[in-house]
Amino acid sequence: MITVADVEAAAERIAGHVIRTPTVPSPGLSALLGAQVTAKLELLQRTGSFKARGATAKLLGLSAAEHAAGVVAVSGGNHGVAVAVMAGALGIEATVVMPRSAPSRAVETAEAAGASVVLADTMDGAFALVDEFTTKGLTLVHPFDDPVVIAAQGTVGLEFAQDAEELTDVLVSIGGGGLISGVAAALHGLRPGVRIWGVETEGARAMGEALDAGGPVPVELSSVVSTLSAPSASALTYEHVSALVTDVITVTDAEAVRGTLDLADHAKVWAEPAAGCLLPGARRVVERVGEGARLGLVVCGGNATTADVAAWAERFGLR
Repeated sequence: MITVADVEAAAERIAGHVIRTPTVPSPGLSALLGAQVTAKLELLQRTGSFKARGATAKLLGLSAAEHAAGVVAVSGGNHGVAVAVMAGALGIEATVVMPRSAPSRAVETAEAAGASVVLADTMDGAFALVDEFTTKGLTLVHPFDDPVVIAAQGTVGLEFAQDAEELTDVLVSIGGGGLISGVAAALHGLRPGVRIWGVETEGARAMGEALDAGGPVPVELSSVVSTLSAPSASALTYEHVSALVTDVITVTDAEAVRGTLDLADHAKVWAEPAAGCLLPGARRVVERVGEGARLGLVVCGGNATTADVAAWAERFGLR
């Protein structure tokens, strides 16, 4: 299990390479949800999401031989962009494997940063392709199944604990579970009374199905939210979530896209549906915990174009 000391050490390692993102009260979201809301604006992080933290920590820890050989990452979008950009900044050759469903912007950004991008037909296929590159000597920068990465993602929670006023409940989006594992570890140590809630979409229930099954299992992916689409949780992330997270809430893709629109309208924040899913999740948390809830939302990323969101809104009949 990751400890607060691990997270603090990761914060020292990545300092100067990543941004300490703002933690701000949101009057607009507070009015919308009927509870006090504080937002951690991780969409303002380098590369547009929290993923820069874990990628940087892993890259800085490479040996000289690993640095020379290069790295490979598998990603639905944000992790691949983070590895590509941060590897480019550190002079490391990177290969990024993504599914064809990944946002075109993510592919273009990774290539512009100097990475070699390989596309697979599916996310399962992308994960399978990675083995070919690791056998050639490339070091895998895994999006979530790595204690170094998890500890660095936990620096989001470290900053939240240090910068926010009173919180009763913190909501974190879940793909493979790296972010929520690190955030939960940090908050459990620094604010032990705060409840942690995960949110995922119906077509990407890697953690929810793991909790139902008593351990990680393969899941069928159908969500439009590619950045949350992990083919399974890992034993490491399952261990953290099962021990430290109050519950994992599932929302629909349509609710996640509506949440993106609501974040724009009420919080003046342009986020992606991986963060938009927090709003319907927050409504359910407020229903469950009742009056007096003081919510913290980890707005994890903003790498969706206006065209992306407009297309999803039309698909789901949203205005």
